[in-house]
Amino acid sequence: MVELPGLLPELEVVRKDFPILERSLAGGLPLVYLDSANTSQKPQIVIDTMVDHLERHNANVARAMHQLGAEASAAFEEARDTVAAFLGAPSRDEVIFTKNASEALNLVANTLAWAKGDRKIGEGDVVVTTEMEHHSNIVPWQLLTERTGATLRWFGLTDDGLLDLSNIDELITERTKVVTFTWVSNMLGTINPVAEITRRAHEVGALVVVDASQAAPQLPIDLAGMPETDRPDLLVFTGHKTVGPTGIGVLWGRREVLEALPPFLGGGEMIETVRMEGSTYAGIPHKFEAGTPPIVEAVGLGAALTYLGHVGMEHIHAHERAITGYAFEGLATVPGLTVLGPGDPAVRGGAISFELEGVHPHDVAQVLDVRGVAVRAGHHCARPAHARFGVQSSTRMSSYLYTTPAEIDALIEALHYTRSYFKVG
Repeated sequence: MVELPGLLPELEVVRKDFPILERSLAGGLPLVYLDSANTSQKPQIVIDTMVDHLERHNANVARAMHQLGAEASAAFEEARDTVAAFLGAPSRDEVIFTKNASEALNLVANTLAWAKGDRKIGEGDVVVTTEMEHHSNIVPWQLLTERTGATLRWFGLTDDGLLDLSNIDELITERTKVVTFTWVSNMLGTINPVAEITRRAHEVGALVVVDASQAAPQLPIDLAGMPETDRPDLLVFTGHKTVGPTGIGVLWGRREVLEALPPFLGGGEMIETVRMEGSTYAGIPHKFEAGTPPIVEAVGLGAALTYLGHVGMEHIHAHERAITGYAFEGLATVPGLTVLGPGDPAVRGGAISFELEGVHPHDVAQVLDVRGVAVRAGHHCARPAHARFGVQSSTRMSSYLYTTPAEIDALIEALHYTRSYFKVG
C-alpha cells in the first residue's frame, strides 16, 4: 500500500469490518466503492447489533410494560445518549430522531411557520441560504417563504467553489430570521466557515440551521465546546452517511429553541393529555417524535457512532484529507478532466465532482462501473451549484474511512481507460 501521512494506521483492519468490501462484482472484479457521500457502507457491528435487537429485544418503546418493552426502550434511549455524546450536545433531551435529514429540515421550516411570537416566520421576514445547498436545504425554505410571504435570499459562490461572503452584512440584516447552510458541500466538497456565519447571524438575532449531513461522517463536532456566539441553534445529519442504517436522521437544537417551536406531527407519544376539546404536548424531545419511531434504526445508529468514536473522528478526518489529496494528484494526470470546487484538499471534504471533456458523466459512471468502480453521476441533488458553474451534471467520487490509495489508483486507471474507450483527446 502507498504510504500517505494521515492514513488510518489500521486501515486494513478497518476494511475487514465492512463485509461488503470483500465482494467481487461481475467478471470477478473487486468492488471499488467511491460513493460514500451518497451512502456509506456498514460495519459488521452495526449489522449484528440490528439483527440482535430484532431477534432478542424487539418491542415497541415507551408503551409495552413487559421485559422486551423495557429492553427496547432502554436501547432506544441509549442511542439518544450516544448521539448526544457524538455531537458534544449539552443535553440528551436536545436530540430528536427523525427518518432522515430531509425530514429534520422540513420539521424546522414548518414549525417556524406555525410558531408564535418572535420565532414565527411571516411577511417581511428573510431566510438566507446558499447556492451550494443540497435540495433538502433549499426546497423546504422555498415552501416556507412562499406560504408565509417571507423572502428567500442566498449567498453566491466564488469561481473556486467557496461561499462568497463579501456581502454578508447586506444579506444578513435585522430582517433576517433564519440563516441556513451546509457545513460541507456534497457536490463541491467545500468546508464552510460555520463560526463566522453563525456569529454574524446571531448579531442580528437570526436562528442558524446547519446541515451537517456531509460533516458528521468526517469532521469532529463538539457543540458544547463551541463559544456560544459560534454555536448553531439547530443542526441536522443523517444516519446512513455515518456508517449507520437508512431511515434514521437526527435534529439537534438548543433547548430554548425547541421548546418554543410547536409540534410537527401529531400522534402517539408526543402528547401529554388528549381531550376532544384539545391536547397538550410532551416536553422535548418527545414532542417531535410522533408515533412509533425508527427503533432498530436508532439502535443501529448508536452502534455506528460508537464505532466511529472507537476509530476516532480526528483520525477519520486526517484519513479523508490524505485520500483526497492523493486523489487530486491522480486526477491531475487525466487529460481533459476538470475538478469542480476548491483545489486545496485542506479546505474540503472527501467528495470530488469533476467533468471529463467529451464524455457525459453518465457514460463515465457506466464505464467505471464495468471496471468495478462505483461513483455517482448526475446533479447530486445540487442543481443550483451545477448551474453556477455552467454544467448540467458531473461525475462524483467520494471516499471514506475505508478507502485505500489502491482504490484511487483503480479510479484513475479507469478514467484513462474511459478516455481511450470514447476516443477523446
